[in-house]
Amino acid sequence: MSGLLYRLGRFAHRRRWWVIAAWLVVLVGMATAAVTLKGTLADTFSVPGTPAQQTIDQLHRSFPAASGGSAQLVVQAPVGHSLLEPGIQRQVSATSAQLGKVDGVVGALSPYQAKTISGGEHRTGYISIQFAKPDQEVGDATKDRIRQLAGQLRDDGLRAEVGGQAFSNASQIGGTEAIGVVVAVVVLLIVFGSLIPALLPLVTALVGVGIGYLGITALSGAISMNSVAPVLALMIGLAVGIDYALFVVSRHRGQLRDGMPVGESIGRANATAGSAVVFAGTTVFIALAALSVVNIPFLTIMGLAAAGTVIVSVLVAVTLLPALLAVAGRRLDAVPLPILRRRQHRAGGERGLGARWAGFVTRRRVPVLIAGLIVLGVLAIPAPKLSLGLPDAGAEPAGSGSRAAYELIADNFGPGFNGPLVVAADLHGTADPTRAALAVRQRLAGTGVTAVAAPTFNADKTTAIITVIPSSGPNDQQTKDLVQRIRDDAGSIHRATGARIGVTGSTALYIDISSRLSAALPVFVLIVVGLSLVLLAFAFRSLLVPLKAAVGFVLSLLAAIGGVVAVYQWGWLAGAFHVAESGWVLSFLPILLIGVLFGLAMDYEVFLVSRMREEHSRHGDPQQAVRTGFRHGARVVTAAALIMISVFAGFVFGDNMTVASMGFALALGVLLDAFLVRMTLVPAVMSLLGRSAWWLPRWLDRILPHVDVEGAPKPERTPQPVA
Repeated sequence: MSGLLYRLGRFAHRRRWWVIAAWLVVLVGMATAAVTLKGTLADTFSVPGTPAQQTIDQLHRSFPAASGGSAQLVVQAPVGHSLLEPGIQRQVSATSAQLGKVDGVVGALSPYQAKTISGGEHRTGYISIQFAKPDQEVGDATKDRIRQLAGQLRDDGLRAEVGGQAFSNASQIGGTEAIGVVVAVVVLLIVFGSLIPALLPLVTALVGVGIGYLGITALSGAISMNSVAPVLALMIGLAVGIDYALFVVSRHRGQLRDGMPVGESIGRANATAGSAVVFAGTTVFIALAALSVVNIPFLTIMGLAAAGTVIVSVLVAVTLLPALLAVAGRRLDAVPLPILRRRQHRAGGERGLGARWAGFVTRRRVPVLIAGLIVLGVLAIPAPKLSLGLPDAGAEPAGSGSRAAYELIADNFGPGFNGPLVVAADLHGTADPTRAALAVRQRLAGTGVTAVAAPTFNADKTTAIITVIPSSGPNDQQTKDLVQRIRDDAGSIHRATGARIGVTGSTALYIDISSRLSAALPVFVLIVVGLSLVLLAFAFRSLLVPLKAAVGFVLSLLAAIGGVVAVYQWGWLAGAFHVAESGWVLSFLPILLIGVLFGLAMDYEVFLVSRMREEHSRHGDPQQAVRTGFRHGARVVTAAALIMISVFAGFVFGDNMTVASMGFALALGVLLDAFLVRMTLVPAVMSLLGRSAWWLPRWLDRILPHVDVEGAPKPERTPQPVA
């Protein structure tokens, strides 16, 4: 691997302008494809094979008009007025009639028909809108016309807000994400003390993530894609792109200072640091691509989209970056920042902060180890209380129409009206379909719900749908229990009425998805931990180093999940982190966190421990190897972790709660894994293990293949470089 990367680096040096031009062509081509082929992104989630999805599929065949999505146009009269006033009633009824004629709408029931007017002052009600297609397939023209009719009601002096999954705001890139990039630039300036090497990682990262993001956008025209997928790819691609370039530039710059020729230095940097980048990028790619084993389509697409962007970032780091370094030549430090440059030299020496910290940790290894484990254990306490859910309109940005409609319904009708359940009754074989459906309704009314609507039949009365209003919100545990109770009672309902029932609707769909993800979580953890043991055994030819790395990964993962539960489920510091709705954790967040954090944890493990292994192989002193290896790797790993944390944290304060919670979890996970586990517990454990850290049975040593991680390149006509 190192020999190939060495030759690739030398080629990029000789043909720098060709390489740069080739990447520009790819970037322009992807931009063109994105503009011409892009499709519509959705904020909906579905999993084929779940009970709720099976019921929807059945409705699509037997009752097509009831299988589409739905929305609500919430109307509120001014203070001192009522929806029952004749003038207001005419306005609302006329709008309901117009909504029923909108292309893509199969029906619209006014508050007076559906009896959806709040008690008391009768100020608030909502028009129920039924679509011909699922929420994610409702066209923009249909939604625009509905918004236009809502605007006419506002012009008449009424408050009107449109809610429903079809009107949810897709995840967008906002202004707060740029803060993370600004912090990353500051970190790079501090690390390099010079402008050009600080900007090169940012430039190459933007090229890589731009190509990846545009490619995903182009594919959205052919693949049904959730709106979170490109944002996740952007988040991860930007972070790893900057980090990978940082490692290569750092190695090249150090070799230039030692007097090495530019071309040779680029080749060697690509062979050494580039080898580590390829290995690290491969681990991240495998972890993200492994999300497909969960067999949940939208999660598979998200994982593969992010994994593809990571691969592009790796290719950019080992091809485009060497070409740009060749263009810079010996002028790489032509724009120094004197103050930062002096600080950099002081920090990087044998008496720098990294060296002092390594000395402290190795001298006080047992107390440090105990203290670190206590901190991680305390942070992990909330983790077993994890409760999964999916975002509803209550998690939308404050001030959005869908959030306003959600709050109006919850405040005036109750939380359950925002998460109605749809019970589909198959009436084939019943002697009296109407009587059977009414009997089903009566049984459902006895399950402790707020309301049960009258049955609605298809044309031949072979299928009926019955809307059930829970007494709790969509993501509450009581609602999940209610869905399970109805399903458990399906057998007795069939025996008593002759009808076969199924529970569906957005709330039931989300409950099923969360349940599927919860079941997949332990399996995915085992796959990832097992993968880490195998990869690191290949890399370091040791048994204890991989075991230590896997245990550290699990500890940082549990602590990160504990922090997410405390903030997003229990509501601790919710105001500080702009948490719109607490009580649950995004259902696919733990699996995503496992995949991403695993890859990044292995990155830092490789960059730190590979240098310790190199030092140990030179002189055989395990304690000196830990201290020297840590001193050489700590500064770059610290900068890389700070950049990762900055990029992820930039998404925390955005408007979309789904993206914000992902950013928080990833930022916290990297913070704990990089600084508490890799930079503290790893040197303490390595010092404690001593020579036994590198023990490997002879029979296993013969079996394991040799993996070249930051190894020496083998150029054809130049002396072999030293890693």
